[in-house]
Amino acid sequence: MRRHLIIGRFGNSDRAVIPTAEGEVSTRLEFVVSKSRLEHDIGGSLDDLSKIGVFPSEIGLDLLVLAAHVQAADTRISRSTESQDDWTREIRLVVPVSDPARWNAAIPLLQRLLNFLTGDRWTVGFRPRAAGFEKAVHDKPPQLIPPAFDSLALFSGGLDSLIGAIDSLEEGKTPLLISHAGDGATSDAQNTLFEALKKNYLQQNFSRLRIWMDFRNWGVKGVESEKTTRGRSFLFFATGVFAGTGLDGNFVLRAPENGLIALNVPLDPLRLGAFSTRTTHPFYIARWNELLGVLGISGQIENPYWDKTKGEMAAGCKNPALLAKLAPKSLSCASPTKGRWLGLGTGHCGFCLPCLIRRAALLSTGDSTKYALSDLTARELDTREAHGQQIRSFQYAIEKLRQKPKLAALYIHKPGPLSDESPARLAALADVYKRGLAELAKLLAGVRATPS
Repeated sequence: MRRHLIIGRFGNSDRAVIPTAEGEVSTRLEFVVSKSRLEHDIGGSLDDLSKIGVFPSEIGLDLLVLAAHVQAADTRISRSTESQDDWTREIRLVVPVSDPARWNAAIPLLQRLLNFLTGDRWTVGFRPRAAGFEKAVHDKPPQLIPPAFDSLALFSGGLDSLIGAIDSLEEGKTPLLISHAGDGATSDAQNTLFEALKKNYLQQNFSRLRIWMDFRNWGVKGVESEKTTRGRSFLFFATGVFAGTGLDGNFVLRAPENGLIALNVPLDPLRLGAFSTRTTHPFYIARWNELLGVLGISGQIENPYWDKTKGEMAAGCKNPALLAKLAPKSLSCASPTKGRWLGLGTGHCGFCLPCLIRRAALLSTGDSTKYALSDLTARELDTREAHGQQIRSFQYAIEKLRQKPKLAALYIHKPGPLSDESPARLAALADVYKRGLAELAKLLAGVRATPS
């Protein structure tokens, strides 16, 4: 195991001395390569927002710079070689910001938030930006008409974010959609869905910020990259808040996610680590809102579908005809390139956890999505192979809850604390967990998954 230090730098003139602890590997993360333009698509995002009349604050920019540090460390430091237990890494960040005093007040909360999200041990420190970069955002022109956007929403290209966007537009809102460009399939889905929404809602002046932040050409010397990407939602949320600081007044950033996935209760005893993502867990969102308060940012993050299953989201969509048309073009698969091994193109595998939840959700409303594994009942599936692993885990969880349904109120606490929730919300969370598994039970009726 090695501890890692990531030091953000604003150009060659940024020579502040950052002491390295014993046994700590130090790596420079450069934010300014030529002139004064910010790298990692931060400068491009500032330009894109200015074109639609959105001018983020310096604190908003700080948040995006911090998110770049998190994303770089999370994706470029291998868990298998850099941790004692093949999972928990020790990572320290030193981040240049506009107001270190304000950020220092947020350190305990921020570290708690990151530790919960990724399962690592984060230490975060802040220092002033280098001379010449005290101010880095675009100036807002005088007498500029306020931006038309009345909300923001995460737009990943998945089914839930598509439903969230449709519902917002049907409600007459003018959202600014927030996307993080990922692999080719994810980017294609985002672009296809956004263009389709623009054509369907011609009279509504909504728009999109799409950030491309990729660290494949940056890395820690001698260390392999990491594929689990548990910290990606920090970048996603930070990008939305960054844009939100450019709107007038208080803003709401919507993170549309069905309640079953948001809770992500472990399906079996082995899933408390690698398989338990916490990207929209209620505790995580609550800590984000607390962080915004400490930083003095007038905004709030909310998941409007926290008490809905994915099937209920689809059935309740405010434009079902449009959803039926666009749903096959959305992308839910955890590994959309898996189909290549079966001689198929990029798309839904049909047997990973999000694919199964998607299939269960669309079972009653109709599903024209093409899946690599199209028929789950055609043959017995081997639980030692990818085709059967998730199915058997769901069957295990479904049977366990069938035998003792009252234990749902206990199971929902396994992924993380729910200390912010009222008794009524706790009861609703337990209920959405039960209803979500009930949807899966219908899908998996007659499906055989055993070791072979």
